[in-house]
Amino acid sequence: MQPLAGITVVSLEQAVAAPFATRQLADLGARVIKVERPEGDFARGYDERVRGLASYFVWCNRSKESIVLDLKTPEGAEALMRLVARADVLVQNLAPGSAARMGFDYATLKQAHPRLIVCDISGYGSGGPDEARKAYDLLIQSEAGFLSVTGDGPNPAKAGISVGDIAAGMYAYSTILAALIERDQTGHGQRLDISMLESLTEWMSFPLYYAFDGAPAPRRVGAEHATIYPYGPFPAADGEVMLGIQNDREWTIFCAEVLENAPLARDPRFDAVSRRSENRTALREIIAAAFAALTVVEVTAKLDAAGIANAAVNDMARLWHHDQLAARNRWRHVETPVGPVPSLLPPGLDEARMDPVPAIGEHTERILKELGL
Repeated sequence: MQPLAGITVVSLEQAVAAPFATRQLADLGARVIKVERPEGDFARGYDERVRGLASYFVWCNRSKESIVLDLKTPEGAEALMRLVARADVLVQNLAPGSAARMGFDYATLKQAHPRLIVCDISGYGSGGPDEARKAYDLLIQSEAGFLSVTGDGPNPAKAGISVGDIAAGMYAYSTILAALIERDQTGHGQRLDISMLESLTEWMSFPLYYAFDGAPAPRRVGAEHATIYPYGPFPAADGEVMLGIQNDREWTIFCAEVLENAPLARDPRFDAVSRRSENRTALREIIAAAFAALTVVEVTAKLDAAGIANAAVNDMARLWHHDQLAARNRWRHVETPVGPVPSLLPPGLDEARMDPVPAIGEHTERILKELGL
Protein backbone atom coordinates (compact mmCIF):
# COMPACT_ATOMS: atom_id res chain seq x y z
CA MET A 1 0.00 0.00 0.00
CA GLN A 2 1.25 3.47 -0.83
CA PRO A 3 1.50 5.61 2.33
CA LEU A 4 -0.75 8.43 1.08
CA ALA A 5 -3.28 6.32 -0.82
CA GLY A 6 -6.72 7.81 -0.22
CA ILE A 7 -5.40 11.34 0.35
CA THR A 8 -6.57 13.97 -2.14
CA VAL A 9 -4.54 17.11 -2.75
CA VAL A 10 -5.89 20.03 -4.76
CA SER A 11 -3.18 22.44 -5.86
CA LEU A 12 -3.39 25.93 -7.31
CA GLU A 13 0.22 25.72 -8.35
CA GLN A 14 2.70 27.21 -10.75
CA ALA A 15 6.44 27.31 -11.36
CA VAL A 16 8.48 25.06 -9.00
CA ALA A 17 7.94 25.35 -5.22
CA ALA A 18 4.35 24.07 -4.97
CA PRO A 19 4.61 21.62 -7.89
CA PHE A 20 7.73 20.05 -6.35
CA ALA A 21 5.98 19.67 -2.98
CA THR A 22 2.85 18.09 -4.45
CA ARG A 23 4.80 15.80 -6.79
CA GLN A 24 6.42 14.26 -3.75
CA LEU A 25 3.00 13.75 -2.19
CA ALA A 26 1.96 12.05 -5.44
CA ASP A 27 5.08 9.86 -5.28
CA LEU A 28 3.69 8.47 -2.00
CA GLY A 29 0.31 7.72 -3.52
CA ALA A 30 -1.73 10.88 -2.96
CA ARG A 31 -4.17 11.90 -5.66
CA VAL A 32 -2.94 15.32 -6.78
CA ILE A 33 -5.31 17.43 -8.87
CA LYS A 34 -3.38 20.26 -10.50
CA VAL A 35 -5.61 23.26 -11.22
CA GLU A 36 -4.28 25.22 -14.19
CA ARG A 37 -5.30 28.49 -15.80
CA PRO A 38 -6.66 28.27 -19.36
CA GLU A 39 -3.14 29.09 -20.59
CA GLY A 40 -1.62 26.50 -18.26
CA ASP A 41 1.10 26.56 -15.63
CA PHE A 42 3.64 29.02 -17.04
CA ALA A 43 6.42 26.54 -16.22
CA ARG A 44 5.16 24.56 -19.22
CA GLY A 45 6.79 27.26 -21.34
CA TYR A 46 10.17 27.62 -19.62
CA ASP A 47 11.97 25.62 -22.33
CA GLU A 48 11.45 22.77 -24.82
CA ARG A 49 14.38 20.52 -23.84
CA VAL A 50 12.50 17.26 -23.20
CA ARG A 51 11.32 16.49 -26.75
CA GLY A 52 9.41 19.75 -26.79
CA LEU A 53 8.32 19.72 -23.14
CA ALA A 54 9.79 21.95 -20.42
CA SER A 55 12.46 20.38 -18.24
CA TYR A 56 11.11 21.96 -15.04
CA PHE A 57 7.58 20.79 -15.81
CA VAL A 58 8.54 17.18 -16.53
CA TRP A 59 10.53 17.07 -13.28
CA CYS A 60 7.82 18.46 -11.00
CA ASN A 61 4.53 17.20 -12.40
CA ARG A 62 4.42 13.45 -12.88
CA SER A 63 1.57 11.43 -11.35
CA LYS A 64 -0.84 14.39 -11.35
CA GLU A 65 -4.21 15.07 -12.92
CA SER A 66 -4.56 18.37 -14.78
CA ILE A 67 -7.82 20.29 -14.79
CA VAL A 68 -8.18 23.66 -16.51
CA LEU A 69 -10.45 26.14 -14.70
CA ASP A 70 -11.00 29.83 -15.22
CA LEU A 71 -11.32 30.88 -11.60
CA LYS A 72 -12.48 34.35 -12.61
CA THR A 73 -15.78 32.85 -13.74
CA PRO A 74 -18.57 31.62 -11.41
CA GLU A 75 -18.41 28.21 -13.04
CA GLY A 76 -14.68 27.85 -12.46
CA ALA A 77 -14.94 29.00 -8.84
CA GLU A 78 -17.83 26.58 -8.24
CA ALA A 79 -15.86 23.67 -9.66
CA LEU A 80 -12.89 24.51 -7.43
CA MET A 81 -15.12 24.78 -4.36
CA ARG A 82 -16.50 21.31 -5.07
CA LEU A 83 -12.96 19.98 -5.46
CA VAL A 84 -11.92 21.53 -2.14
CA ALA A 85 -14.94 19.95 -0.42
CA ARG A 86 -13.50 16.53 -1.33
CA ALA A 87 -9.87 17.37 -0.57
CA ASP A 88 -7.63 16.63 2.39
CA VAL A 89 -5.05 19.26 1.42
CA LEU A 90 -5.21 22.51 -0.55
CA VAL A 91 -1.86 23.88 -1.73
CA GLN A 92 -1.37 27.23 -3.42
CA ASN A 93 1.51 29.44 -4.50
CA LEU A 94 -0.37 32.06 -6.50
CA ALA A 95 0.58 35.73 -6.26
CA PRO A 96 0.25 37.05 -2.68
CA GLY A 97 -3.39 37.55 -1.72
CA SER A 98 -4.87 35.95 -4.86
CA ALA A 99 -6.29 32.84 -3.19
CA ALA A 100 -7.79 34.88 -0.35
CA ARG A 101 -9.49 37.28 -2.77
CA MET A 102 -11.21 34.30 -4.40
CA GLY A 103 -12.30 32.88 -1.03
CA PHE A 104 -9.85 29.98 -0.97
CA ASP A 105 -7.90 30.93 2.14
CA TYR A 106 -7.93 28.88 5.36
CA ALA A 107 -9.89 31.49 7.33
CA THR A 108 -12.74 31.30 4.81
CA LEU A 109 -12.70 27.53 4.34
CA LYS A 110 -12.08 26.14 7.82
CA GLN A 111 -15.64 26.40 9.16
CA ALA A 112 -17.17 24.40 6.30
CA HIS A 113 -14.13 22.09 6.02
CA PRO A 114 -12.63 21.65 9.50
CA ARG A 115 -10.37 18.75 8.45
CA LEU A 116 -8.84 20.63 5.51
CA ILE A 117 -5.12 21.39 5.56
CA VAL A 118 -4.26 24.56 3.63
CA CYS A 119 -0.63 25.12 2.65
CA ASP A 120 0.22 28.62 1.40
CA ILE A 121 3.63 29.00 -0.23
CA SER A 122 4.88 32.54 -0.84
CA GLY A 123 8.09 34.50 -1.08
CA TYR A 124 7.97 36.17 2.32
CA GLY A 125 5.08 34.68 4.31
CA SER A 126 2.05 36.37 5.84
CA GLY A 127 2.47 39.60 7.77
CA GLY A 128 5.44 41.93 7.85
CA PRO A 129 6.42 44.65 5.39
CA ASP A 130 7.23 42.23 2.56
CA GLU A 131 4.01 40.20 2.70
CA ALA A 132 2.69 41.40 -0.66
CA ARG A 133 5.98 41.29 -2.60
CA LYS A 134 6.26 38.92 -5.52
CA ALA A 135 9.22 36.58 -5.35
CA TYR A 136 11.14 34.42 -7.78
CA ASP A 137 13.97 32.04 -6.96
CA LEU A 138 16.92 34.28 -7.87
CA LEU A 139 15.37 37.19 -5.96
CA ILE A 140 15.12 35.01 -2.84
CA GLN A 141 18.71 33.79 -3.32
CA SER A 142 19.70 37.45 -3.18
CA GLU A 143 17.38 38.40 -0.29
CA ALA A 144 18.50 35.45 1.87
CA GLY A 145 22.20 36.30 1.48
CA PHE A 146 22.88 33.22 -0.61
CA LEU A 147 24.61 35.27 -3.32
CA SER A 148 26.95 36.75 -0.73
CA VAL A 149 28.65 33.37 -0.23
CA THR A 150 28.53 31.95 -3.77
CA GLY A 151 30.76 32.79 -6.69
CA ASP A 152 34.42 33.69 -6.67
CA GLY A 153 36.07 36.75 -5.13
CA PRO A 154 34.03 39.87 -5.92
CA ASN A 155 31.78 38.04 -8.38
CA PRO A 156 28.57 36.45 -7.01
CA ALA A 157 26.98 33.47 -8.74
CA LYS A 158 23.46 32.14 -8.49
CA ALA A 159 22.99 28.48 -7.77
CA GLY A 160 22.61 26.39 -10.89
CA ILE A 161 19.35 25.01 -9.53
CA SER A 162 16.34 26.74 -7.96
CA VAL A 163 17.43 26.38 -4.35
CA GLY A 164 14.86 28.84 -2.96
CA ASP A 165 11.98 27.05 -4.66
CA ILE A 166 13.33 23.63 -3.73
CA ALA A 167 13.81 24.61 -0.09
CA ALA A 168 10.24 25.91 0.15
CA GLY A 169 8.89 22.84 -1.64
CA MET A 170 10.70 20.50 0.74
CA TYR A 171 9.39 22.31 3.83
CA ALA A 172 5.88 22.37 2.38
CA TYR A 173 6.09 18.62 1.72
CA SER A 174 7.38 17.75 5.19
CA THR A 175 4.99 20.04 7.07
CA ILE A 176 2.01 18.69 5.10
CA LEU A 177 3.02 15.17 6.14
CA ALA A 178 3.27 16.32 9.77
CA ALA A 179 -0.13 18.04 9.53
CA LEU A 180 -1.73 14.85 8.21
CA ILE A 181 -0.33 12.93 11.17
CA GLU A 182 -1.58 15.61 13.57
CA ARG A 183 -5.02 15.56 11.96
CA ASP A 184 -5.26 11.83 12.63
CA GLN A 185 -4.79 12.64 16.31
CA THR A 186 -6.94 15.77 16.61
CA GLY A 187 -9.44 15.51 13.77
CA HIS A 188 -8.65 19.10 12.73
CA GLY A 189 -6.86 20.62 9.77
CA GLN A 190 -4.68 23.70 9.92
CA ARG A 191 -2.98 26.39 7.88
CA LEU A 192 0.68 26.04 6.90
CA ASP A 193 2.49 29.26 5.99
CA ILE A 194 5.65 28.43 4.02
CA SER A 195 8.01 31.28 3.19
CA MET A 196 10.71 30.90 0.56
CA LEU A 197 12.82 33.45 2.44
CA GLU A 198 12.58 31.53 5.72
CA SER A 199 13.21 28.21 3.99
CA LEU A 200 16.42 29.38 2.34
CA THR A 201 17.49 31.32 5.45
CA GLU A 202 17.33 28.04 7.38
CA TRP A 203 19.67 26.54 4.79
CA MET A 204 21.95 29.56 5.29
CA SER A 205 22.42 28.81 8.99
CA PHE A 206 26.09 27.84 8.72
CA PRO A 207 27.23 31.16 7.19
CA LEU A 208 24.86 32.99 9.54
CA TYR A 209 26.48 31.45 12.62
CA TYR A 210 29.96 31.76 11.11
CA ALA A 211 29.28 35.52 10.95
CA PHE A 212 27.79 35.56 14.47
CA ASP A 213 28.04 38.77 16.52
CA GLY A 214 29.41 40.77 13.61
CA ALA A 215 32.23 38.38 12.71
CA PRO A 216 33.35 38.40 9.05
CA ALA A 217 31.18 36.29 6.77
CA PRO A 218 32.61 33.41 4.72
CA ARG A 219 34.44 34.55 1.61
CA ARG A 220 33.40 33.65 -1.91
CA VAL A 221 35.77 30.90 -2.99
CA GLY A 222 34.19 29.37 -6.09
CA ALA A 223 33.89 25.59 -5.88
CA GLU A 224 36.09 25.39 -2.78
CA HIS A 225 34.77 25.21 0.77
CA ALA A 226 34.78 28.63 2.41
CA THR A 227 36.32 27.55 5.73
CA ILE A 228 37.76 24.01 5.32
CA TYR A 229 40.82 23.29 3.16
CA PRO A 230 41.87 21.40 1.10
CA TYR A 231 38.24 20.83 0.10
CA GLY A 232 37.40 21.45 -3.54
CA PRO A 233 38.65 20.82 -7.10
CA PHE A 234 42.34 20.33 -7.88
CA PRO A 235 43.94 20.02 -11.32
CA ALA A 236 45.54 16.82 -12.58
CA ALA A 237 47.34 16.27 -15.87
CA ASP A 238 44.13 15.59 -17.81
CA GLY A 239 41.30 17.12 -15.77
CA GLU A 240 40.18 17.85 -12.23
CA VAL A 241 39.63 15.84 -9.06
CA MET A 242 37.33 16.91 -6.24
CA LEU A 243 38.63 15.98 -2.80
CA GLY A 244 37.83 16.80 0.80
CA ILE A 245 39.90 16.69 3.99
CA GLN A 246 37.97 17.54 7.12
CA ASN A 247 40.32 16.88 10.03
CA ASP A 248 43.98 16.65 11.07
CA ARG A 249 44.07 12.83 10.93
CA GLU A 250 43.05 12.86 7.27
CA TRP A 251 45.50 15.68 6.60
CA THR A 252 48.41 13.68 8.01
CA ILE A 253 47.50 10.64 5.90
CA PHE A 254 47.04 12.80 2.80
CA CYS A 255 50.52 14.31 3.19
CA ALA A 256 52.24 10.98 3.77
CA GLU A 257 50.42 8.70 1.32
CA VAL A 258 49.08 10.94 -1.45
CA LEU A 259 51.55 13.84 -1.59
CA GLU A 260 54.39 11.60 -0.34
CA ASN A 261 55.53 14.52 1.80
CA ALA A 262 54.94 13.55 5.43
CA PRO A 263 56.78 16.59 6.94
CA LEU A 264 54.25 18.91 5.27
CA ALA A 265 51.64 17.84 7.83
CA ARG A 266 53.69 19.59 10.55
CA ASP A 267 54.30 22.80 8.58
CA PRO A 268 53.01 25.59 10.90
CA ARG A 269 51.13 27.13 7.97
CA PHE A 270 49.05 23.99 7.57
CA ASP A 271 48.91 22.19 10.95
CA ALA A 272 45.27 23.09 11.77
CA VAL A 273 42.06 23.37 9.77
CA SER A 274 41.89 27.13 10.19
CA ARG A 275 45.53 27.66 9.16
CA ARG A 276 45.15 25.48 6.09
CA SER A 277 42.18 27.63 5.11
CA GLU A 278 44.05 30.88 5.78
CA ASN A 279 47.02 29.73 3.68
CA ARG A 280 45.08 28.00 0.93
CA THR A 281 46.85 29.76 -1.95
CA ALA A 282 50.24 28.36 -0.95
CA LEU A 283 48.78 24.94 -0.19
CA ARG A 284 46.94 24.78 -3.50
CA GLU A 285 50.22 25.35 -5.34
CA ILE A 286 51.85 22.47 -3.44
CA ILE A 287 48.98 20.06 -4.18
CA ALA A 288 48.76 21.13 -7.84
CA ALA A 289 52.49 20.52 -8.28
CA ALA A 290 52.15 17.02 -6.78
CA PHE A 291 49.23 16.18 -9.11
CA ALA A 292 50.65 17.81 -12.26
CA ALA A 293 52.21 14.64 -13.69
CA LEU A 294 49.32 12.35 -12.70
CA THR A 295 46.11 11.62 -14.55
CA VAL A 296 42.72 11.89 -12.88
CA VAL A 297 42.58 8.09 -12.67
CA GLU A 298 45.99 7.96 -10.99
CA VAL A 299 45.16 10.69 -8.48
CA THR A 300 41.84 9.03 -7.67
CA ALA A 301 43.58 5.69 -7.12
CA LYS A 302 46.01 7.25 -4.65
CA LEU A 303 43.21 9.03 -2.80
CA ASP A 304 41.13 5.86 -2.61
CA ALA A 305 44.09 3.83 -1.35
CA ALA A 306 44.67 6.40 1.40
CA GLY A 307 40.98 6.56 2.34
CA ILE A 308 40.68 10.22 1.36
CA ALA A 309 37.19 11.23 0.21
CA ASN A 310 37.03 12.29 -3.43
CA ALA A 311 34.61 12.58 -6.31
CA ALA A 312 34.46 12.94 -10.06
CA VAL A 313 33.78 16.39 -11.50
CA ASN A 314 30.78 15.33 -13.57
CA ASP A 315 28.65 17.16 -16.09
CA MET A 316 25.03 16.33 -16.96
CA ALA A 317 25.96 13.81 -19.65
CA ARG A 318 28.03 11.80 -17.19
CA LEU A 319 25.40 12.09 -14.46
CA TRP A 320 22.76 10.55 -16.73
CA HIS A 321 25.02 7.51 -16.98
CA HIS A 322 26.42 7.42 -13.43
CA ASP A 323 27.53 3.88 -12.60
CA GLN A 324 26.28 4.03 -9.00
CA LEU A 325 22.76 5.10 -9.96
CA ALA A 326 22.63 2.34 -12.56
CA ALA A 327 23.99 -0.31 -10.18
CA ARG A 328 21.34 0.60 -7.59
CA ASN A 329 18.60 0.49 -10.26
CA ARG A 330 17.43 4.02 -9.47
CA TRP A 331 15.99 4.90 -12.90
CA ARG A 332 12.43 4.28 -14.05
CA HIS A 333 10.47 5.48 -17.07
CA VAL A 334 7.60 7.94 -16.84
CA GLU A 335 5.10 8.54 -19.63
CA THR A 336 4.65 12.06 -20.99
CA PRO A 337 2.57 13.53 -23.83
CA VAL A 338 5.62 12.98 -26.07
CA GLY A 339 6.50 9.46 -24.93
CA PRO A 340 8.43 7.87 -22.05
CA VAL A 341 11.37 9.62 -20.39
CA PRO A 342 13.72 8.37 -17.65
CA SER A 343 13.01 9.55 -14.12
CA LEU A 344 14.93 9.04 -10.89
CA LEU A 345 13.25 7.13 -8.09
CA PRO A 346 12.65 9.38 -5.06
CA PRO A 347 15.57 9.06 -2.63
CA GLY A 348 14.88 6.60 0.17
CA LEU A 349 12.18 4.72 -1.73
CA ASP A 350 12.66 1.40 -3.52
CA GLU A 351 9.40 1.91 -5.39
CA ALA A 352 7.11 4.90 -5.82
CA ARG A 353 4.11 5.96 -7.80
CA MET A 354 5.52 7.31 -11.06
CA ASP A 355 2.54 7.89 -13.32
CA PRO A 356 2.45 10.09 -16.44
CA VAL A 357 3.15 13.82 -16.71
CA PRO A 358 -0.23 15.28 -17.77
CA ALA A 359 -1.03 17.32 -20.83
CA ILE A 360 -2.71 20.62 -20.06
CA GLY A 361 -6.31 19.98 -19.07
CA GLU A 362 -6.00 16.27 -19.80
CA HIS A 363 -8.36 15.30 -16.96
CA THR A 364 -10.74 18.27 -17.02
CA GLU A 365 -13.77 16.45 -18.45
CA ARG A 366 -13.44 13.40 -16.19
CA ILE A 367 -12.98 15.44 -13.02
CA LEU A 368 -15.89 17.76 -13.84
CA LYS A 369 -18.10 14.70 -14.34
CA GLU A 370 -17.00 13.41 -10.92
CA LEU A 371 -18.15 16.75 -9.48
CA GLY A 372 -21.52 16.54 -11.19
CA LEU A 373 -20.70 19.39 -13.57
